[in-house]
Order: sequence, then C-alpha cells, then structure tokens
Amino acid sequence: MAKRKPIGATLKARVAIAALREQKTVSELARQHKVHSTQIHAWKKKLLDGAAELFERGRTGSREREFKQRESELFEEIGRLKMELEWLKKKLPSLTDARRELIEPTHSSFSIRRQCGLIGLARSTYYLEPAGETLENLRLMRLIDEQHLKHPHMGRLSMTQWLNNLGHPVNIKRVRRLMKLMDIAAIYPQPRTTIRDRQHKVYPYLLREMEIVRVNQVWATDITYLPMARGFMYLVAVIDWFSRHILSWRLSNSLESSFCIEALEEALEIAPQHPEIFNSDQGTQFTSNTFTSVLKKENIAISMDGKGRAIDNVIIERFWRSLKYEEIYLKEYETVADLRSSLTSYLQFYSTERPHQSLDGHTPKSVYNQTA
Repeated sequence: MAKRKPIGATLKARVAIAALREQKTVSELARQHKVHSTQIHAWKKKLLDGAAELFERGRTGSREREFKQRESELFEEIGRLKMELEWLKKKLPSLTDARRELIEPTHSSFSIRRQCGLIGLARSTYYLEPAGETLENLRLMRLIDEQHLKHPHMGRLSMTQWLNNLGHPVNIKRVRRLMKLMDIAAIYPQPRTTIRDRQHKVYPYLLREMEIVRVNQVWATDITYLPMARGFMYLVAVIDWFSRHILSWRLSNSLESSFCIEALEEALEIAPQHPEIFNSDQGTQFTSNTFTSVLKKENIAISMDGKGRAIDNVIIERFWRSLKYEEIYLKEYETVADLRSSLTSYLQFYSTERPHQSLDGHTPKSVYNQTA
C-alpha cells in the first residue's frame, strides 16, 4: 500500500480559508482537494481559534512595547534625578553644622537616616555628642589645659606637683592618662625617633629658615582640646600661615583621622589655590596614609614638626591661645550645638573683624582675599 503524502500547512490554510468563505460546501472542498470533510471542519475551527490568539498576541505585543517604553522612561527619570541629587549635594553648605541644621527629626515621611543620606551627612555626625569623663576629671583636664597654654614645658611630673599644690591630690598615673586623653605633651627638645605609629611615615620639617611671604605658600593644621560642662570635644583647623586666615575646621568627640581629612578636603575645595607646603605635627591623624594621600594627590609638599617643637607650628598654636582665652574659657558649653555656634561666631569675628598686629592692623580674611 502506497504511503499517503502528508498535507502541508499551506494547503491546510488555503482549504480552511475557503471553508470560512462558505462559497463552496465542505463536500465540494473535500472532493476538490482530495481530503476528508472531517479534516476540513477541524482546520476551519483551528483557523478561527488561531485568529483569536493572533489578535491576543497583537494586544500583548502592544502592551509589552508600552511596558518597555515606560520602563525606559523610568530609568531615564531615575538617572536624571540621580544627577540632580548629586548636583544639589554639591550646592549644599560645605560645613557639617550647616547640613545638620537641615535635618528634621520629626519629619513624617523621611527618617533621619534617609535625610542624612540625601544631604550627604554621616548619621553618626548628626548624633555627635561630647566625650564623657567624671566631673572631677573634667575640672582637672581644664586646669591642665589652661596651664599647658601658659607653660607648655610642664610635663606629667611637674603638672602633678602643680595640681597637688593647688589642693587637688592626684597621682602621676592619673595626670598621664588625662594628658594623653587631651593629646597634650610637654614641649622640650627630643630626638626625632619616637613615632606613635611605626607604620606611618614621618616627613621632615620644611619651614626652617624659610621666609613665608604670600598666602597659600604654607598651610598648617593642628588639633586642640575644648572643655565643656559635661564632657569635651576636639577641634581641628586648617590655617593659612601668612594671613592667619582659618580656611576650615571640624569638631569631633574622638581623635580619629576622619574629621581631620574632612577639614583638609574642605579647605582644598574652597581655596582659590592649593598650598605649596602643608605643615602638621607627627600625630597619627596627620601621618596616616589616608591623610597624606590627599596631599600627595594634589602634589603638595608635606612638612611635619620635630618632636617636642611647638615653635615649628607656632602660627596655629597662637591661634589656639587666642581662641581659648578670648572665647572658650569665658563660657561653659552645655551642648555640642552651643559649642559649634560659639565657634562659628568667634571664627567669623577672628577672620573678618579682629585686627592683627602682625598684619599691620588688617584682618586675616582681608589679607587672604587681597593676595590669594
């Protein structure tokens, strides 16, 4: 028996369309195309069902195209909003306290975490609180700080004896701990072999016998201890050596290097010109690779004081003395916000109103702006 030739899809479609037109009977189409009438009924039904699916697929395809178009538009919108957010962050105040004031703790829609993320403020910075100590130790620390400003040569032993003579019975171990906590050390000539962190490179002092005659020739930085009513904070500042203008500053309740790096980066960002030399002491904050790498990236020469030589960074040491006797020691700050507000006001006064004899009666900011 001969094998029956399979019916192609084209023939099936043609017969089904002819049946759908109903110009001939199914029997006539069966005889014409030599197929069984039952097959023609099945092809006709399949054609009708398939046509419905074809139109369904058309609508699905249209929906898919709409979805893809909308998806593309959304991605474009997200990209645009991201760019606008980055642009807005750059336009926000650079000072941390100014950004902190933008936070609304009771906002109904945005958490403090989300608000900090939107304005580029670390959440830990928003919650900054003074470091704590007992009230007795805080009184001793303030006395030590004041005495150190007057007589920086006094070490642990002489400071202990001085406190005992004032009626404060303390031993040398306690004074040693408090002075270390305050980052205070006696100033006297020492060999330059003692490095706090042996993994950090110490750079030579470049300012000896150098004549500093213009702004942005040398910048300097240092950290100082600030007493409060129920704790204490640390202040770092970046100063232009020639004009005495304070370029930037930051507060912190610990001696980590991050707040020093923030102050340095802000100074580099706002200054019209980068310094040729940047001077600091040999503290771990300034010898750390993360700090020095910022200076190296900008091709700024790094200079560091000799151990026990406060005179090497005398400009900022004089500023600390002025700040503390003209502002800090006159008040007792209850909160970090009070301290920050007071510092902001004093630094504005110091740079724009307070005349300096070394500047022929001019203010630091006026000298900096005129010659920068």
